[in-house]
Amino acid sequence: MSSRALTSDCSSCFGLCCVLLPFSASSGFGVDKPSGRPCHHLTDSDGCGIHATLREDGWPGCTVFECFGAGQQVSQVTYGGVSWREQDNLGEMAAVLSVMRQLHEMLVHLDEAERRSPDPAAAAARAEITELTAADPESLLLAEIDRIHERVGDLLGAASTRVRRAHHAARDRSRHDLAGHCLSGDHRGWSFRGAVLIRADLRAADLGEADLLGADLRDADVRGCDLSNTLFLAQPQVNAAIGDATTVLPAGLERPRHWTAAQS
Repeated sequence: MSSRALTSDCSSCFGLCCVLLPFSASSGFGVDKPSGRPCHHLTDSDGCGIHATLREDGWPGCTVFECFGAGQQVSQVTYGGVSWREQDNLGEMAAVLSVMRQLHEMLVHLDEAERRSPDPAAAAARAEITELTAADPESLLLAEIDRIHERVGDLLGAASTRVRRAHHAARDRSRHDLAGHCLSGDHRGWSFRGAVLIRADLRAADLGEADLLGADLRDADVRGCDLSNTLFLAQPQVNAAIGDATTVLPAGLERPRHWTAAQS
């Protein structure tokens, strides 16, 4: 599966995230909506009627979300191009989309592990997960997703250790609550896996080869920060952070449109 297939392509999707996913006003989605009910901004052509003004209209949650290409995979492959509008199994489709998104996100990280520190075991896991993404709905729903997560987590942890081992003074801040902390300074090779970095100030931090897998970067200030060599930074994390034109991102990640208004 190509890297392009692991990023959202809304033109090839039937607006599944706007229909199948539940969301709430308190999480930045404008209104409360249960799974299976189409968002009232979804158009007849499965586009978003306020896509260009989501943040201005009170829907920042939509600008943070990324399906990693699961939407178009479920639309075009799993259900063979048959829209949710023509089916009566929205509960099943929602569960399938959830599984597919998790599989695609794991593939994104395994691809990075392959680039940064190749390992036959990681390559084998990637091949097996790629094969699973082409399976029928029943097979996807029967997949032992927790076991797959554990296996991939171990492989990514091993890759992270290999990449970061040159940084002897690096510290482990995995799953630490660092919300609101000023984190300027040298954090090369540090592990922030699963750490809470909400509203943390990272503007002067050196994060070379720092592991950011699963770190919560909501409103973290990364203006002027060089993130190009971090490990396992994903698009939703970038979308949730506060950056600007001087923030340097890893190859393959897109600069959020709302960053253009940020000031250094």
